[in-house]
Amino acid sequence: MALGATLYDFDVELCHVERNLQKRLALRAARHPSETLDRLWLRVLAYCWLYEERIAFGPGLSLPDSPDLYAQSLTGEKTLWARVGKPDPERLGREADRVAQAKVAVLFESPERLQAFLKGARERGLTRLERAELASVEPSFLSELAKIDERRTRLALTIVGDHFYVERAGRVIDGPLVRGCLTP
Repeated sequence: MALGATLYDFDVELCHVERNLQKRLALRAARHPSETLDRLWLRVLAYCWLYEERIAFGPGLSLPDSPDLYAQSLTGEKTLWARVGKPDPERLGREADRVAQAKVAVLFESPERLQAFLKGARERGLTRLERAELASVEPSFLSELAKIDERRTRLALTIVGDHFYVERAGRVIDGPLVRGCLTP
């Protein structure tokens, strides 16, 4: 019998300064048995970074062709298609072509992984990925967030410029958002 997903509830007070966005979010994320806490936190950070109306978590690791996050218009058209972790440049290019009108974004788990992705995309000449919004966080930032394995978490997340500030359980953890692009 296969193990089922574990549900995590996040009560997030989000403040995205540049977007003049203040929102209270109640997120419910399903953690696949093979998913690390670091990756779960990466999905939560991406959700908050890319927040827009009707954003949702994708079906997860069990359906690899599905996005980690997506949003749709009221007519059902995709407006956001996002991945986290380690996407393949060619595969992301195909996905971006399928959702040509949507914003495409990736949040990587390390600046090194982001640089490897950019190098691979440039070597393969995948110029259509120039429209993708690419960024990463530091692995140490994710590790700090994942130290406490709580299924119900209340936090305040402030995004100022390219920096995350997370206040959780009376403790502030912060880390940079490192951006990358295919154009030199």
